[in-house]
Amino acid sequence: MTENKQKAKNYIYTFSRHEDENSLCCLEMRSLFGFDTETTILESTRQIDPSRSPFIKERIDVIYEGENLDDIVHQVVDLQLEATFKVVFINLDKREKVAFEKRRAWERQVGLHIQGKVNLQNPELLFAIINVNGRWLFGQYFASEAVWYKHQSKPQNYSTALSTRVARAVVNIAVPNPAGIKAIDPCCGIGTVLIEALSMGIDIDGSDLNPLALRGTRENLAYFGFQTEVTLRDIRNVTGNYQVAIIDMPYNLCSVLDPKEQLEMLQSARSFAKKVVIVTIETIDSIIEMAGFSIVDRCVAKKGSFTRQIIVGE
Repeated sequence: MTENKQKAKNYIYTFSRHEDENSLCCLEMRSLFGFDTETTILESTRQIDPSRSPFIKERIDVIYEGENLDDIVHQVVDLQLEATFKVVFINLDKREKVAFEKRRAWERQVGLHIQGKVNLQNPELLFAIINVNGRWLFGQYFASEAVWYKHQSKPQNYSTALSTRVARAVVNIAVPNPAGIKAIDPCCGIGTVLIEALSMGIDIDGSDLNPLALRGTRENLAYFGFQTEVTLRDIRNVTGNYQVAIIDMPYNLCSVLDPKEQLEMLQSARSFAKKVVIVTIETIDSIIEMAGFSIVDRCVAKKGSFTRQIIVGE
């Protein structure tokens, strides 16, 4: 009896990032996809909601592939759609400009061979034609929504808090696959990480030893309609079992924690979390290892002259 193996579906993702964000974006890529790329295009068999990442612009779910556009035209005749649709050409090679008239001609050529009703203004389905390294691809198109950007308008803010963009990437690094994961932010501050995690459907608790910060956390969560357990406690008093902890090491503009306190915090995290993602402005590798974690990956997140290290420990 011959086994019928179905070919894994391919997904094309495009990325947009500032030069200062390259290291952070690559670590997020490695976490979500298992590898990274210095280019703006990534191809994978993993399906990720493009709105999860602050760097992903769009995703194309590949349906047909050919050596030229005619190959695509011959294949799309098999598509029978009940929903209205539109076809767009996405130019992924910014080095080569494609004239407007040529793009529209390609879109019409493909669209006219699909069995269904075209709606150019408000289609129910959007399809894309792309050319990747000489391969012509056709698939359903999904644009990213900048969810993190909306969260910038939270009512309470700290000057030293993570930006919503960085926080969202850190959450993806910590929890690339939310299924069955219980996470915690034991130094949650005003809840920037909690908001990004909850907006992605991640099960996460928060705690902090600062009652004023937690008042802001609860206000921010309520503002966006999110709910989770937020507890007043020191990280050294956290109990329970979590798959991952996201720890933005506390600091202010005048001072940082001494090594003894840092070690105590991370030793406590080792007792309740199997994995940590640590955000720090200092190099604390030796302290992380003394606490019982092995550093498995890392990056830097820059903003002008200010640099944070993001370290993954297991």
